[in-house]
Amino acid sequence: MKKEKTSYKLKNWRAYNESLVNRGCLTLWFEDGQIERWHQPERSGYRGRALTYSDVAIQCGLTIRELFQLPLRSTEGFLRSLVKLLGVELQVPDYSTLCRRQQTLTVTLPRSVAQKPRHLVVDATGLKVYGEGEWKVRQHSIGKRRTWRKLHIAVDAQSQEVVAVELTANFVGDAEVLPDLLEQLDPEEALASVAADGAYDTVHCHQAIRKRNAKALIPPRAGAVAWPNDEDGMPHPRTAILHTCQEKGATEWKRNSGYHRRSLAETAMFRIKALFSGKLKNRSFMAQQAEAYLRVGALNKMTGLGLPDSYPVN
Repeated sequence: MKKEKTSYKLKNWRAYNESLVNRGCLTLWFEDGQIERWHQPERSGYRGRALTYSDVAIQCGLTIRELFQLPLRSTEGFLRSLVKLLGVELQVPDYSTLCRRQQTLTVTLPRSVAQKPRHLVVDATGLKVYGEGEWKVRQHSIGKRRTWRKLHIAVDAQSQEVVAVELTANFVGDAEVLPDLLEQLDPEEALASVAADGAYDTVHCHQAIRKRNAKALIPPRAGAVAWPNDEDGMPHPRTAILHTCQEKGATEWKRNSGYHRRSLAETAMFRIKALFSGKLKNRSFMAQQAEAYLRVGALNKMTGLGLPDSYPVN
């Protein structure tokens, strides 16, 4: 018998609808603090002329580029118009400056402060760099020069903000990146759990999660065996998960442990691709990293405007 799909209804439709409208609002302004930090008065310590623009100015311009999916030259024109309309006495970086500085830009993710321990959900997806599309590949086999990057994210299940992000080459495994994602968080920040799929069922991932005093919600792979006991003689937490899956079934363990919150990471991936496209514009790897991080930062800003609050109706 086919199970009927659960339907959901929103509790906060009016507020959520307004937040969706505000995402396209062009009410832009420059804060006084940002204006003061727009230019770079200090010298870098290297030979040559000092930088004209600070990272604040570069990140502002590149974020607008990602938000409205503009070419570099159009981004420069947008910034010129914005400064003129607001009557702000600021110089605008040209497109070549934006392109050059993007390769060395350090992007800081905007995120809220957690009031209680975070429940993280982790996942990875591919972003295409160049090459043929999926349909043509299926019809005519793989073409030349087809490659992509892997975007790894850690999402707070409560706020649905992306709290850690990493962009790697396509040959880097998912499990290799999890410890780096956890290191991006403040060491004093409390974690309650980390949920990920079976690709993260490795010793290094479990060690990184235990180091943060968090609970690992990772299903054991097929054919998994028990791991050695801890130094104090107690069974490894992963072994306890394995025994529960063997006794009650993996489905029951996932339902009772809260593992299914991991789908929120897939939702965040979908939102990134739907809002900013699943393809990277830049060709150098450093610029691609900044591009991906800027998209995630813009997504967090949108998330902060409001989220749907739903409940099942059947």
